[in-house]
Amino acid sequence: MSASIYSIITGTGCYVPSREVGNEAFLSHQFYEGPDRKSEKPNREIIEKFQDITTIAERRYIADDLNTSDMAALAAEAAITAAGIDRETLDYIIVAHNFGDVRKGSNRIDIVPSLASRVKHLLGIENPGAVAYDMIFGCPGWLEGVIQANYYLRSGDAKRALVIGAESLSRIIDPHDRDTMIYSDGAGAVVMEARSGEEPMGILAHKTRSDTLHYSKMLFMGPSYNRCAPEGDNLYLKMNGRKLYQYALEHVPQAIKDCLEKSNTPIEKVKKVLIHQANGKMDDAILKRLYSLYGIEEAPEGVMPMTISWLGNSSVATLPTLLDLIQQGELPGHELRPGDLVVFASVGAGMNINAMVYRM
Repeated sequence: MSASIYSIITGTGCYVPSREVGNEAFLSHQFYEGPDRKSEKPNREIIEKFQDITTIAERRYIADDLNTSDMAALAAEAAITAAGIDRETLDYIIVAHNFGDVRKGSNRIDIVPSLASRVKHLLGIENPGAVAYDMIFGCPGWLEGVIQANYYLRSGDAKRALVIGAESLSRIIDPHDRDTMIYSDGAGAVVMEARSGEEPMGILAHKTRSDTLHYSKMLFMGPSYNRCAPEGDNLYLKMNGRKLYQYALEHVPQAIKDCLEKSNTPIEKVKKVLIHQANGKMDDAILKRLYSLYGIEEAPEGVMPMTISWLGNSSVATLPTLLDLIQQGELPGHELRPGDLVVFASVGAGMNINAMVYRM
């Protein structure tokens, strides 16, 4: 068998903000059911129902003196250190996000220059051959960046790439919308390298789909539900949660199955399913539906590690953060060894879905 070039992850890193925000913090909020329609339900009842649906008990928020690009650089530093590489040898720096640097006290999106350019600057990288650009692809952005880097590496165009997912959602959420409680902040990163080998390694297959004709408005930017709020002219992240749930349950399991079949991987060989931490109950339903597509009634115990109950949904940062926490031994009961087969999957604004099969 002749040798082929594969893309492998040689270093991981993440930045988890230290500010913990439990559900109790929302007891004083004035929630609205929709535009100018105050909720008549007690906040405690709203919060308890929210936790039951999403499994989220707390989340992390960015410190006032940091921005998304700062978190991205901190995660990148950790990944570069773990990989043991010279940062000047990076060929690509790809930063996935959706809102850029949103500064404390404002929810204006700042993406000029790109976050990748800012991260490259913060990392002190001089090499002009290290091409830096952003990926805007909803929550699946980090995984799509990895898929894109895979093409560079396997083509021989590059030897090393840094792919980061970072977001500070706490600065673009409507405090009068119950969905506010879903979102959080954070960053995760990986260093990827091209390796030659006769046996398949690293990225074995990937699959991406975009359903924009009928589903592009599942996540969108809109005014506060409290039209009398001081920041009434601002736009905030909004979600059609029920339809999004239905869309994800219908399409994500099939996308993962298609990816597994593309790589000729039996689902029984999968060690872990690392899925975007969007909603705990939704992810459980996706996993159950995935295994049911193979005629399997119950998924193996412990196959899907979760962090959403204590980290919330940090969009593009959830997957790389989840991977790094496992690699650092921070999730008891979960570990990855050489040769293990892992599935990555994500769904988000667009609507976009992607999946990837990876051999450790």
